[in-house]
Amino acid sequence: MSVTSAADEVTTMETREASPSHFLIKIESFSLLEKCGIEKYETKVFAAGEYKWRLIIYPDGDNTFGKDRDYVSVHLAMADTSSLPANFEVNVVFTIFLFNQISDNYLPSLGITRRFHAMKSEWGFSKFISKEILLDPSNGYLVDDKCVFGAEVFVIKREAVTETLHLKNVDIPYKHDFKISNFSKLLGVWESEKFSAGDQEWKIILYPKGNGKATGRYVSIFLHCVESKSTQWFSGSTSSSWGWLSFIEIATINDPKNGFIVDDSCLLDVEISVLAISY
Repeated sequence: MSVTSAADEVTTMETREASPSHFLIKIESFSLLEKCGIEKYETKVFAAGEYKWRLIIYPDGDNTFGKDRDYVSVHLAMADTSSLPANFEVNVVFTIFLFNQISDNYLPSLGITRRFHAMKSEWGFSKFISKEILLDPSNGYLVDDKCVFGAEVFVIKREAVTETLHLKNVDIPYKHDFKISNFSKLLGVWESEKFSAGDQEWKIILYPKGNGKATGRYVSIFLHCVESKSTQWFSGSTSSSWGWLSFIEIATINDPKNGFIVDDSCLLDVEISVLAISY
C-alpha cells in the first residue's frame, strides 16, 4: 500500500486487528462511484476531540497536484466550521485506515500531524492507495465491490508548559563584599542581607562551625536563591542553595598567621556570573 500526503511520503505502520476508534465507513458497489461520475464522497459527520469531522474519499484521485487517476485519495475535513471562531486553529494527529477483508485486520497510514484552520480545513493523502492494489480482490481491500475505510483523530490540546531560557552576558560578573564581625562569637548560621544579581535575589549562608558532615572541622558556605523564579539549577523544585560543605578548615581560618581573621572580623568577597535563567 503506497501512502502519501500532499507534501510528504508517508510509510504505513504495521497492520492491527483493533478497529479505528472514531469512525468507519463501509462502501458497497465501490466501482459505481467512478462510473456515476462521483468525484468525491463526503461521509457523515463524526465527533472526535470536541470537534466534528468527516472523511472525503476521492475514488478517482483528488486535484491537489493534478489529477492522478491511478490512486484513491482520502482526506480528513473539519465539519461545521461556521460555529467556530473566525481565527480557530486545531492541531491534530490523524490516521486513515483500510480494512483487509481476507486477513481481518486494518492497514493504517502513519499518523500525521496537521494544523486545521479557516484557510485550510482539509488535509489528507492524495495517494492513499493505488487502484491497482485496491481493485485486485486477492489483496483483500475490495471484495465483492465492498471496502471499508476508517479514521482516528486525536486533538493536540494546548496544555504544554512554556519555558523561556534567557541567556545573560557573563563578561561582567556581579560582585558583592561583606564584612563579618565577631566571627568567633557566631553560633549556628550567619546570613547576609539580600542582594541582586541576574534579576534574582540572593543571600550568602555561612556556617562558622560547619554543617552536616563538615561540622566541627570545616566552615560551610552556600549561595542561596531567595524566592527563586527559575526552574533549573537554583530552584524550588531541586535546590535553592548550592555551595561548599568543606569551604575552609576551621583551624586554618582561625589561625592569625593566615590573615583570614583580623580583629575578629573577616571579609567575604562574592562574585556571581549568571549564565542563564530559565523561566
